[in-house]
Amino acid sequence: MRQKILAAVCASAWLVGQPWAFAQERIYRCGNEYTNNQALAKQRNCQVIEGGHVTVIHSQSPGLTGGNTASASKSAQTPSPNRTVKVEAGQQKARDSDARSILQAELTKAQERLGALRLEFNEGNPTKTALELRNPQVFNERLEQLKASITRQESDVAGIERELERHRGG
Repeated sequence: MRQKILAAVCASAWLVGQPWAFAQERIYRCGNEYTNNQALAKQRNCQVIEGGHVTVIHSQSPGLTGGNTASASKSAQTPSPNRTVKVEAGQQKARDSDARSILQAELTKAQERLGALRLEFNEGNPTKTALELRNPQVFNERLEQLKASITRQESDVAGIERELERHRGG
């Protein structure tokens, strides 16, 4: 048992003593780009990122396929985000109908929540709980929360109605 502990301590000490075990290259920020190339960083007058960790996700530029025909044919099949994809009229009508029904269901739920909040608010005179009867500050806080919730819910209902009207008009 003692030998295992000693071996673990020695291995840990050896790893701590090795700079390559935890070393990381310096990362430079050049505007919205990051690089670990010191020459490029000096050329572009980039700043060193100190502290914290930087996660870099490597991606391949569309023009840099390197002659890989499989990736080139795959990118040719996948439409770019800037290109519009044509959808059949029947499929588009079904999508629009689905969107309207989802919006209508959301509007119904939002109106029900608004009605419940207004009922609880009771025109500024909600029913007081036992705690609120003893502590008026708790009642005032709940009243303010109810007002804010009603305002937020009214805004939600109006936004859903605008979106639904946009779908009806389009």
